[in-house]
Amino acid sequence: MEPRMNLFANETGAKIGKRIYAVSQVIHESTLPKATRELVQLRASQINGCGFCVDIHGKDAAAAGESAARLNLVATWRHSTVFTEPEQAALALTEEGTRINDGHEGVRDETWARVRKHYDEDQTIALVALIAMINATNRLGVILNNQGGAYEPGNLATVAG
Repeated sequence: MEPRMNLFANETGAKIGKRIYAVSQVIHESTLPKATRELVQLRASQINGCGFCVDIHGKDAAAAGESAARLNLVATWRHSTVFTEPEQAALALTEEGTRINDGHEGVRDETWARVRKHYDEDQTIALVALIAMINATNRLGVILNNQGGAYEPGNLATVAG
């Protein structure tokens, strides 16, 4: 199935895409670890069924040196031994922040406490913003029917217009 629309071929869409990308750049310039950022984006994209974003974040993480074992196990991180405690806290926040209304009560206080134990205030803000932004991006990708498979690692700036 073909994409329904090219977000960047439209003036309004291009402005929106560039602003989303600009916010993402601020997050990427934060001290939140790169591995954590990619794992969070990959996990949220898996939950949301966005093949386009799974393709991007899986390939970019692999290109940055992320192991195949960790990438393959991110969907089952609770039953894996390859993630650090801080990464587990970030993945828990990702799932709870992504599945806000899927029978969950939002983010549990226990999860928030785990995140705050491992991340300083700037990193926590970056993590929360990252989760919000990847969820927005996933929704754009799914609604517009953007397909995964053709992304070349390191080309996110090109994709973002």
